[in-house]
Amino acid sequence: MTIDAYPYYQKFGVSEAVYRLSEQINQDLAEKYAELELISSKRQLEVLAAFQKHQFCEAELHGSTGYGYADSGRDKLEAVLADCFQAEAAFLRWQFASGTQVLYQMLRALLKAGDELLIVSGEVYDSLKPGVAALENMGINLRYVELSLAEEASFDYPAIAAALNEKTAAVYVQKSRGYSLRPSLTSAKIGELKKFLLEQGFTKPLLVDNCYGEFVELEEPTAFGADLIAGSLIKNPGGGIAPSGGYVAGREDLVERVAEAVTAPGLGREIGPSLGHLRELGIGLYLAPLIVKEALQTAAHLAGLFSKLGYQVEPLPCGVRGDIVQIIYLENAQRLEQFCCAIQAAAPIDHHFTPVASPMPGYDCDIIMASGSFTQGSSIELSADGPMREPYTAFFQGSFNFTTGRLAGMLAATAVGAKQIGEGLE
Repeated sequence: MTIDAYPYYQKFGVSEAVYRLSEQINQDLAEKYAELELISSKRQLEVLAAFQKHQFCEAELHGSTGYGYADSGRDKLEAVLADCFQAEAAFLRWQFASGTQVLYQMLRALLKAGDELLIVSGEVYDSLKPGVAALENMGINLRYVELSLAEEASFDYPAIAAALNEKTAAVYVQKSRGYSLRPSLTSAKIGELKKFLLEQGFTKPLLVDNCYGEFVELEEPTAFGADLIAGSLIKNPGGGIAPSGGYVAGREDLVERVAEAVTAPGLGREIGPSLGHLRELGIGLYLAPLIVKEALQTAAHLAGLFSKLGYQVEPLPCGVRGDIVQIIYLENAQRLEQFCCAIQAAAPIDHHFTPVASPMPGYDCDIIMASGSFTQGSSIELSADGPMREPYTAFFQGSFNFTTGRLAGMLAATAVGAKQIGEGLE
């Protein structure tokens, strides 16, 4: 029996032409969807194995108060995360408010006046720029090497070799694209960078901003030699369940240095009450591979839809992905506003609100953002945003489930329309 789902989507305002195009795209992407399912299955079984290895008990999910001494549930959850990321140790706390906070604390903990930080992936996120400026005010020198974009994003090895010197205390990589227009980096490429650094005699830490990249690939950067990775729990690894938080994972000595900078010297990971949040953090981590797969399938579908409508997209529908972010070049302010309004309309929360471009801390221009999420700023749920500046690009990420993500994409395509009349909508 063949069931036509269009009447269900029609109730939300999806045009029939866009729905038929979406159906064709799903057929075209069957092999890509199967690849994503394979990655998710592999990572899901690793997460399950890690939980079982550390013998979590339900009673341990209730957590601790006060100092948080002897919080076995917290310690086990950190051990589970470390195992999932093939790291020696992890420091995971719900008290982190954002990925930016985690990244700044990591850098502040590992660098001192007179040190040099070599950033080899170009400019950092807009929101981290004040943080790196603060590091410079502390006497830490920052140097940048842009990525080589001849074919796809890769490191400029000659420039990196020339930039390394005796003061270079760490090399830093941003895996995701942020608001830049370059492709995301893969864990394997970061592994190639680590190998190159060792060949140059550089044995100091390779630090990775892993935000938006967790569970996207078969392995994390730590599996390829990255010394420390960091990210937010209200992105991928929190599975949309974590109410806040962040993590660092990697070499145990580096993890402990970050922990001591956050808590106090001599205390490190031993303190920090979980205050009843372990259940949410644990469920979120357990569901993360599934939720990330749904987000990636949504991104591939959106890329297929808008490429058929004549728009430039990055990555391509079947392209290599190192993060969950999908770029759509909309080319003018009106389309960007229409796109974000349509994404908001597909959300379970605040769907009746209209996104309006406005100033946002850490950014140099107005930002328009659709984020009808259960947790504020939880990009893994369903969100789209973009700076109100040329080339008026939408950055789409997330979706708890493909059905809703597909609806969001179809509503956006219906609202924005084809780039050229008749394109993709015959």
